[in-house]
Amino acid sequence: MNVLVIGSGGREHALCWKLSQNPRVSRILAAPGNGGTAQVAQNVPLKDDDINGLIALAKAEAVGLVVVGPEAPLVAGMADACAREGIPCFGPSAFAARLEGSKAFAKTIMREAGVPTAGFGVFDDVEAAREYVRAHGAPLVVKADGLAAGKGVVVAKTVEEALEAIDDMMVKKSFGAAGATVVVEDALIGEEASFLAFCDGERFALLPSAQDHKAVFDGDQGPNTGGMGAYSPAPVLPQEQYAATAELCIRPILKRLAELGHPFKGVLYAGLMFTKSGPMVLEYNVRFGDPECQPLLMRLDGDLLDIMFACAEGRLDPAMARVRPETALCVVLAAPGYPASYPKGMAITGLAEADALPDVKVFQAGTKIQDGKPVTSGGRVLGVTALGATLAEAKAKAYAAVAKVHFEGRHFRRDIGDKGIARAK
Repeated sequence: MNVLVIGSGGREHALCWKLSQNPRVSRILAAPGNGGTAQVAQNVPLKDDDINGLIALAKAEAVGLVVVGPEAPLVAGMADACAREGIPCFGPSAFAARLEGSKAFAKTIMREAGVPTAGFGVFDDVEAAREYVRAHGAPLVVKADGLAAGKGVVVAKTVEEALEAIDDMMVKKSFGAAGATVVVEDALIGEEASFLAFCDGERFALLPSAQDHKAVFDGDQGPNTGGMGAYSPAPVLPQEQYAATAELCIRPILKRLAELGHPFKGVLYAGLMFTKSGPMVLEYNVRFGDPECQPLLMRLDGDLLDIMFACAEGRLDPAMARVRPETALCVVLAAPGYPASYPKGMAITGLAEADALPDVKVFQAGTKIQDGKPVTSGGRVLGVTALGATLAEAKAKAYAAVAKVHFEGRHFRRDIGDKGIARAK
């Protein structure tokens, strides 16, 4: 069977790597892929939002399953296009993908489904948004409604910061059309965790909890990024709480979307904040997180291809998502200057040495092959991931591997997993 994986990040390298372990997979195509996917797949120079080109590729190459990594092609209707052509696709319809594509839609669905979330207002008029901020006071969170590459969220500690964020999004149009409408919501205080589930429209199979690290510097300092590291499980959400948490944030969403005639198939990702009054949903994503995908797939003991087909065909058995008992931890190595401007084309050394370490896998993200050798091509370059009996052991293995990989000016956080280690003591 031929499989098409859409995307170019560390998540897509991890997906290709895991899918390649199924003997029924004869060939994997990655569009556009990266230097890591090239190890286990054939890279095809198509952008991930080229719906017509991707459909033509899938038909020409007799693709038996399309796996959509990032959110943009899902919001643009990739799964719908596959359905029209009779091609099985792992990923939700454009309607269901609005859970991530529109913050206002997501908050409305949460309210309709009875999912606990922060109080909020939705505004397409700038003065009305300003009045709401002045009336409510700070702290507040201001979100661009549409997709903004993970950057359209401002946690405002003062009224002035919130007003500035509204001006930036709605007047200066820093995020283009994504900021034409904004969501202003109460700021929640607590510890975050990610909770993902495979879904077939009705049933779901839970993945273990995970915790991402968004800030660029140690101690959660500096600007937010796409993610500087992750680990699984997250002690703030232990396994004995999975079932109750799923009833809070997974099942109600599946039920509501099914009622609306758009059942959700794919991975549903709930971003949770554990507050003093209990877990609250910050947001939903409609795909694997990056870098959460890397440690989660390192732990997945079930067959990913079978799970994805079962989701696409509406026959998911929760028992399919078997998970290894170990902990997994991923450290992201970023280019100097990231998340602002950064150089590209720097030679990467030590990948083979790091990959050869026990229980370690280096997933490539912002890389490409140049003159037969890997070089940097993005801001988040690598996701060094390791398994360990404990979180502390996984961290030690991951950082031992990090020490073997080099490129000019590399930057990484040194405290990935520390919150979980402290909580576990």
